[in-house]
Amino acid sequence: MRKKGTSLKTLGPQAAKLVTTLHERSRPVFHLEDVREITGLPEASARSFVRKLVDRGVATRLKPGLYSLVPFELGQERQYLSSPLVVAREIMNGEDYYLSHATAMELHGMLTQPQLVVRVSTPKPRRSLTTLGVQFRFIRCQRRHLFGLTEHWVTKQEKVRVSDLERTIIDGLKQPEHCGGLTEVAKGLWIRRQDMHVDRLVQYARRIGVGAVVRRLGFLLETYEMAAAPDLERLRNALTATYVRLDPVLPAEGKRLRRWRLQLNVEPEELRAVVRT
Repeated sequence: MRKKGTSLKTLGPQAAKLVTTLHERSRPVFHLEDVREITGLPEASARSFVRKLVDRGVATRLKPGLYSLVPFELGQERQYLSSPLVVAREIMNGEDYYLSHATAMELHGMLTQPQLVVRVSTPKPRRSLTTLGVQFRFIRCQRRHLFGLTEHWVTKQEKVRVSDLERTIIDGLKQPEHCGGLTEVAKGLWIRRQDMHVDRLVQYARRIGVGAVVRRLGFLLETYEMAAAPDLERLRNALTATYVRLDPVLPAEGKRLRRWRLQLNVEPEELRAVVRT
């Protein structure tokens, strides 16, 4: 636990230099490599040094080699997690990633419920990680599918990579289980319908090359009357004879809709009800 009254003045010159430099660089989440570079200490000494800072409550250990500064105003608070989204970026440590699915939906104002899991798409397989009560779940994606991404400012100094509006919907249609189900994705589509570029949705769906995404997108655009006939036709031209479930999370039941090769295991009336709420 941090001793009462800990401040830059009581840290000691080396620790004060580290904290000051990290603040100047807007690096509240930092790596062991940052400690070595700023202090000039070899690896073993740097580990020992930062361990003492954690013991004093100056920093929090998030995972091996990754730490977060604890703001002085938190007094004796020892465990502190700065923005989980920035932590997600730092966990990736320069590797390709983007915040996706329900996390991206929340950032884009598509969800009404706060998310307790941070979802990160990345080409390399990674195990889920839980630190200070926040779970980071990594979803594998193909490297060629790293498109439709944008930067999102989390604070005045920190930004993270996130799927854009249209790509967020496409990912949700591909894997509704990471968004709370197909109905939640449909709600998100409707909530941000004024800002959606339908031609981009169609383009992304065809580029991903997953038949289930094309079917679900076409059905939702038609249900919500969001697309003109030519856009719907572009999607229908990509269909094969196979049927898929509208929501893969739910059992295979319900009537089949030949026009979109879908088994409607979510009632269309339930999706239309989203429009009225």
